[in-house]
Amino acid sequence: MNFRKKVQTKMKKTIIIIVAIIISGFSANVMAQATKNTTAGAKIVAPITITETSSLNFGTMAVLASTAGTCVLSTQGVRTATGGVNLSAQTPIAANAAYTVGGAISTTYAITLPSSITVSDLSTHTMTINSLLARTASAGTNGLTGTLSGTGTDSFTIGGTLNVAAAQVAAVYSGTFNVTVAYN
Repeated sequence: MNFRKKVQTKMKKTIIIIVAIIISGFSANVMAQATKNTTAGAKIVAPITITETSSLNFGTMAVLASTAGTCVLSTQGVRTATGGVNLSAQTPIAANAAYTVGGAISTTYAITLPSSITVSDLSTHTMTINSLLARTASAGTNGLTGTLSGTGTDSFTIGGTLNVAAAQVAAVYSGTFNVTVAYN
């Protein structure tokens, strides 16, 4: 009987030691990591909008048969001619393309213009408009960045250079182009 008690006592001690080792192993693992509850979020702003208030028109002009030229329309509506182009005051008169922009209050935005525009007389005769510039009301200078006001609005105008070939065919020329605005 004495032998049996010794064995039972040894088994109890062994079980206690094993349980102690297992418990200490779990507690070591628990102390090897930490958790922090944190936050996540997002902000949704009003979509940016663009509305055309005036189309780009270089007005009426003539060109010499032997000399090409250009008609430059500044972003402030000033029209000048080079080479063989002679400007006229007849209708249609020159007008800048003009746009209003709406969106998130006091946010900057970028304007993307094409590198060139082709206009045609709906036949085979074409002219190219290039050197496009924009002028925002918020900046007051030529550039491709504007800032929406405290009411979430701004406006801008576009000017450029119409390239007229010598003896360009007399006709009404038109074409389309894309203007894009996006938040910075």
